[in-house]
Amino acid sequence: MRIDAHQHVWTVARGDYGWLTPELTPLYRDFGLADLMPHLSAAGIEGTILVQAAPTEAETAFMLDIAERVEDVAERAEIVRGVVGWIDFDAADAVARIDAIAARELVVGLRPMVQDIADDDWLLRPALAPQLEAMARHRLVFDALALPRHLSRLIQVVDRHPGLQFVLDHFAKPHLATGEIAAWKQDIASLAARPNIVCKLSGLVTEAAADWQVADLREAVDHVIAQFGPQRMLWGSDWPVVNLAGGYAKWFAASETLLADLAPAEKADIYGGNAARIYLSSRGRHTSRR
Repeated sequence: MRIDAHQHVWTVARGDYGWLTPELTPLYRDFGLADLMPHLSAAGIEGTILVQAAPTEAETAFMLDIAERVEDVAERAEIVRGVVGWIDFDAADAVARIDAIAARELVVGLRPMVQDIADDDWLLRPALAPQLEAMARHRLVFDALALPRHLSRLIQVVDRHPGLQFVLDHFAKPHLATGEIAAWKQDIASLAARPNIVCKLSGLVTEAAADWQVADLREAVDHVIAQFGPQRMLWGSDWPVVNLAGGYAKWFAASETLLADLAPAEKADIYGGNAARIYLSSRGRHTSRR
């Protein structure tokens, strides 16, 4: 099964997407699963992981409602295999909130929006430990929406919680537009030495120059392949955010070129096998909802 391990939906009128402004013209409209289906069909993708885009529990409920909606077209309703949601990790009852959301069948992980948190050391707060332990207990994945400056902190957290599965979103958004990735490469190599984290091949083109070419992505992708290996990488579209930098089809074609030298089995792992293992089967979820 091919799985797009990172896609979003949103309704602008909800009002909880603080980052989504009218200046982001290609994104400033509603996006639902019906808009996504033609892209999945063209790429031969059978399932997706739906990921939060707003730091509110209401948006997570909104996503679950879409993913679980029985009156929707059957094919569309079945496409979402798992949901990565959000809870307020800083709430006094955060552990209880994790316990509650873990009971939802489609919830496979949680994603605090680390890149938008003012305190760069937030990941290191001792008060966060019970929440991460609760996630590990429920076999929920921690999706790390981090930036290069957070990687040294993330390494420490990954070490502190060996029983928790981490997924690094978007390669931690290396500075591809400027080419300043030497420090990022060192941190990625250190992070890859930890067995309980995998890396998501997604979100790169929005970090590259506006007129990006495949060659602009090559060094970063080759480095992650060398450090993590194909068995610890997941492919994601980051749709519809990818519309800011060429769209779904262009990014998928670039990925095909970047992964062309891998064996068919290795590509199959990146394009779905690893997502099924990390998000679904190893979390006690099913790869099929039927």
